[in-house]
Amino acid sequence: MPRPLWSGAISFGLVSIPVKLMSATEDRSVRFHQVHTEDLGRVRVRKYCEAEGREVSAGEIGKGYEVSKDTLVAVTDEELERMPLPTAKAIEIVAFVPAASIDPVRLSGDSYFLQYDGPVAAKPYVLIARALARNTKVAVAKLAWHGRERLVLLRVRDGALVAHVLKWDDEVRDPSELAPKDITVTDSEIDEAVLLVDSMTTDDISGYRDEYRQALEAVIEAKAEGRQPPKPSTEAEEPGGKVVDLMAALQESVRKAQAARGEGAGEAEVHEMATAKKKTAGKAAGKAPAKKTAKKTAAAKKSARRQRGA
Repeated sequence: MPRPLWSGAISFGLVSIPVKLMSATEDRSVRFHQVHTEDLGRVRVRKYCEAEGREVSAGEIGKGYEVSKDTLVAVTDEELERMPLPTAKAIEIVAFVPAASIDPVRLSGDSYFLQYDGPVAAKPYVLIARALARNTKVAVAKLAWHGRERLVLLRVRDGALVAHVLKWDDEVRDPSELAPKDITVTDSEIDEAVLLVDSMTTDDISGYRDEYRQALEAVIEAKAEGRQPPKPSTEAEEPGGKVVDLMAALQESVRKAQAARGEGAGEAEVHEMATAKKKTAGKAAGKAPAKKTAKKTAAAKKSARRQRGA
């Protein structure tokens, strides 16, 4: 496990649970250094003081807030730590809400595990974890950390408490202007889209891998060994720019999704047959299907032969 990033307590009513906060994820991105292309010399970013005209060390650098164009106010780390906030050393649970009520756009992407701190914290930690696991609610809490107060969502994963940092309401932009206006889709198109959703539904996404990172690592490995980087097998088709039959595209997508899962195309065929029947229902009204008429005629002839034989 990584080292703790913060230590304090979960405040749950009158219950206090000492915990340590540690990162729940790790960044596996391939990172590059900035280099001079002529000789591959490292390009450094240096901290430079404008007033003294010299480079300064990390220990000489502090925080300053610009209150006006020519006025800065210095704020020290000690002053930030002494601010009179109840959440300065506590994750204060303020409410419990249904998990489905949290808009995923509010999740910032930062997730942390909460580890109980000491034997005394074990029982209340397990108590709140099991209480959350027994229903569909999650805890919403406030935490002051890294120079600001944050809203966090607490939930349970494999018996452990997980904290997800949330965006505040005023940090989420209004997307209403982005939605297309005056667009008509038919019920048949919606049904086909729902069928595509169903055919692509899974409860396990653990098999997906970062193919970009794998390809990039292959390029770096080849160049480090003096080999030519691997070439793509086929040229990727440029997206967009084509006018397609939406229904045909949906049906073909359903067929491919079912084939990828090892399923037959039976459901798609049934759906297409049902759609065709809807289109021809008016023309075929009042007419008995030929197959049913043939079956009735054959049954009548068979009955007549039995009567003659009797």
